Amino acid sequence: MFDAKLRPYIDPPLNAAGRILSRMGFSANGVTLLGLGFGLLTAYFVSNQSYGWALAFIALSRIFDGLDGAVARATQKTAFGGYLDIVCDFIFYVSIPLAFGLADPANLLAALVLVAAFTITGISFLAFAVTAAEQGAQTRAHGEKSFFYSTGIAEGAETIGFFLIICLFPAHFITLAYIFAVLCGITVLQRSLLAWKSFKT
Repeated sequence: MFDAKLRPYIDPPLNAAGRILSRMGFSANGVTLLGLGFGLLTAYFVSNQSYGWALAFIALSRIFDGLDGAVARATQKTAFGGYLDIVCDFIFYVSIPLAFGLADPANLLAALVLVAAFTITGISFLAFAVTAAEQGAQTRAHGEKSFFYSTGIAEGAETIGFFLIICLFPAHFITLAYIFAVLCGITVLQRSLLAWKSFKT
């Protein structure tokens, strides 16, 4: 929901930093993997209930997630880079609720529901992107991307905001997880309706 609105503000500093990293010899794929590494460290700290560290590494992982595209734009964009980026994103997304399930057995059911919600939302996102590519649809609302980014109420910015909130208020994880799972369901319905309107012919 907020991703496209934030792009004009975050792209200029990211692009400047991407040019610096590219001159230092960093590759876009290397930056993607660094971001994933920081994301998995976030999950590790969550599983050990070290939520302060988890907050710091969420920020690091998402900064590097933005920088990989900036480095690619400063050097060379590749189809594999786009593939690697989205795979690493979804690994990170599911690792956090799983880590909350490991941190406290009472969280397990809510964590599994949230993983399922993320999975279904991811499937709707990728299915829309594949169909949009087949139809030749294009958009730059989310910046320069390797494939079509469809919108919804629960996108990347909302998911990161949710992760920050549950790390700040871990005692309320169960309630917050169910609320966000509902938002994911609404996002799937939004994309399905948009797909029906866009692709029914």
